Amino acid sequence: MTTAILAIILFCVMIFPHELGHFIAARAMGIKVNEFAFGMGPTLWKKQGVETLYSIRLFPIGGFCAMEGEDGAEEDESGQLIEPDERSFSAKKPWQKIIVLAAGSIMNVLCAVLIMTLVIGISGFTSNKIGTVTPDSPAAIAGMVPGDEIVEINGNQVETWEDVISFMPKDDSAVKVKVDGKDGIRNLELTPVLSDVTDETGKVVGQRYVIGITSKITHNPVKALAAGAQSTWNLGKMIFESLGMLLNGEAGADDLTGPVGMVQMVSQSVDYGFWYYGFLTAMICVNLAIINMLPLPALDGGRIIFVLITMITGKKVSEKIEGTVHLAGMVLLFSLMIYVCFNDVIRIFFSGQ
Repeated sequence: MTTAILAIILFCVMIFPHELGHFIAARAMGIKVNEFAFGMGPTLWKKQGVETLYSIRLFPIGGFCAMEGEDGAEEDESGQLIEPDERSFSAKKPWQKIIVLAAGSIMNVLCAVLIMTLVIGISGFTSNKIGTVTPDSPAAIAGMVPGDEIVEINGNQVETWEDVISFMPKDDSAVKVKVDGKDGIRNLELTPVLSDVTDETGKVVGQRYVIGITSKITHNPVKALAAGAQSTWNLGKMIFESLGMLLNGEAGADDLTGPVGMVQMVSQSVDYGFWYYGFLTAMICVNLAIINMLPLPALDGGRIIFVLITMITGKKVSEKIEGTVHLAGMVLLFSLMIYVCFNDVIRIFFSGQ
């Protein structure tokens, strides 16, 4: 049940903001939106607004923002083109169309930044202040207490917890530590001891030398926002590298993951915890944003290409040709999705992965 709920939340975070981005941009550009729907398939709920029909559909794996004239100019019974309404998508300027088409992916990226900011903000940041001291450990025996700030290790100035890890000896060599606490500056000397390292299940996976302290976790919204944006940027680079591997043959269609594989990853995230689920959700949001902006038929990126062609040449591409190209692209995309889902099922149920 937990997996199902988290999977639904994941698809909602992927799809709803994307379509909402199109909707907000369309309204901002003065385009009439006929229907704004979340999900695909039979309608579960609907409400008619002033001019837009809002609906929720059975399967939360899609959605759409149906804009007036987005499929091109309409024809009357005699086959003559009907002059598009000034509030239709087709009547808008190229730059307005590009903003509307790109808005979905932009919203996905913003969602990823927000998610990573929340995850990092809640998890907090390490500091060079001591959070806990293990009883009877070298640190406790030397006189370290929670709240002490480590300012120097063996003559090396310490500013971050990474400095503490870096400057601490990796063996049982004696170490001189300068700390600043309630009693002022104190110079301490201690010797690390060998300790077991365990994983999330408590299983011993190795040993290392420790002095028996943990970092005090701090929370800073501004720092979390900066780290969230940086993490989202890193996710984008990782996805582009994966696309590069697909193009040069280092990876193939069998390595792709569809909705079934996503549900499996959500199931695994339950065991790894909140941070992993948040990271997974942000990664899929960035992935959707990038894939959707690729210059491929049926995707927003492909539609933008046709708008750019019109801007550059000054001549509109035949709506029949554009429609045929997008239809062919849609067929290929659905075929790929079916293939990927089939592979996910085979991998999960027959490969034990």
